[in-house]
Amino acid sequence: MIALTLAEIAAATRGTLLLDGTDATPETPVSGLSTTDSREVVPGTIFFAKPGEVTDGHLFAPQAAEAGAGLVVVDHPLDLAVPQLLVEDTVVALGDLATEVIARVRSLGRLKIVGITGSNGKTTTKNLLRAVLEQVGPTIAPRASFNNEVGAPVTMLEVTEETQFLVAEMGASGIGEIARLVRMARPDVGVVLKVGLAHAGEFGGIEKTLQAKTEMVTDLLESDVAVLNLDDPRVTTMAGKTAARVLWFGLDERADVRATDVVSDRRGTSFTLHLPPRDGGEGRQSPAQSRPVRFQVLGEHHVMNALAAAASAHVLDVDIDTIVAALQTVKTAERWRMEVLGDSEVTVINDAYNASPDSMSAAIKTLAQIAEPGGRTVAVLGEMSELGEFSGEEHDRIGLLAVRLGIDQLVVVGPEARRMHITAINEGSWDGESLYFETQDAAFDHLQGALRPGDTVLVKSSNSAGLRFLGDRLGEFFS
Repeated sequence: MIALTLAEIAAATRGTLLLDGTDATPETPVSGLSTTDSREVVPGTIFFAKPGEVTDGHLFAPQAAEAGAGLVVVDHPLDLAVPQLLVEDTVVALGDLATEVIARVRSLGRLKIVGITGSNGKTTTKNLLRAVLEQVGPTIAPRASFNNEVGAPVTMLEVTEETQFLVAEMGASGIGEIARLVRMARPDVGVVLKVGLAHAGEFGGIEKTLQAKTEMVTDLLESDVAVLNLDDPRVTTMAGKTAARVLWFGLDERADVRATDVVSDRRGTSFTLHLPPRDGGEGRQSPAQSRPVRFQVLGEHHVMNALAAAASAHVLDVDIDTIVAALQTVKTAERWRMEVLGDSEVTVINDAYNASPDSMSAAIKTLAQIAEPGGRTVAVLGEMSELGEFSGEEHDRIGLLAVRLGIDQLVVVGPEARRMHITAINEGSWDGESLYFETQDAAFDHLQGALRPGDTVLVKSSNSAGLRFLGDRLGEFFS
């Protein structure tokens, strides 16, 4: 974070400094990172004591103080010999401080901000764009999926005067949440990847999801750029709701940034990247350009994420050769996202960090595409959570898809996902080709004895189902 005095932090958050029993004064500078996790505190860190559903961050403030926190942000005074900032709401204060820091750094004229949202692909696109922009200048992007009202501002507060690019992943589970993040750090480039059923249960339906995702572009200025997915009819409606210039990406031949000649295999996906002409000023334009890309991230669906990253980088004046070179260096989207484990005999694809109907379908299609000749495809699937009223029919649809794509063995884990198993049986009249297990341990016991050389295994579920740990166990067992 940029250096601010305690008084400046208090002013930005509308808080009251409590300095009794410390050596600090209002003019004491603080420039450490911010966190809500006391385990991450090092000397100089700002610790925000966030109340939670299970526990309260105030209970961990003593550990933060002992670890050397430069400031503890609280909603009630604590008996600690450390500078405290008393605020009404610590999460709101976190956002207020991020807003202040971003405004100060932007005023220097160097910082460019890319905001990314969508029902699927945010983290992958963020990682790809970070890989590109780091080739050009100092870049800040979230760890893991830091994209909510806490994670996003924590990332924003990593910005310094030297930062050239901030990639802000902006997620939401309700109306207004993306708008709040956009107000903290209004993007120069706003990216919308897809509007699907992920979290539809929390939003209250697909139309509410669309409304929430549209918040990414509604406050953009004429000088900004909205990078939108031309292949998603819901995303295309956003073009009429933004003042920004629209740059389309997709597989559609009308897209400004598009991919052709897409071919997937076990090593990734090959495609040709096409970028539009660039405005050179005074009426001059550079020609459109194309380059072949050997993309190592597994799954044809990730090509769309690569296109979104390429489009954003193009807006920020990154040349096509730098974009392609960086895209080709990325091997894994993220931990537990199409992560290839196992050995040369049994391949385990652990894609169980999260799951929606769209991402589940894409992963199963990838499994069908990349199977070894003569080898079996095995889909180990768990619950897709947060679908609300759509849950039953969407689990049915995945069971049907597994049958229709000819997946050799379906293994369904957990009572919330059992409907996939029943639907698969009803559709295919299988004799043991769909199996159901109540627990991960039971599924693991079966799989460790049933899998054989040449098998390709996909493990996929929502985070809450926890099948990523089953994927890790299988990967370790077959390593």
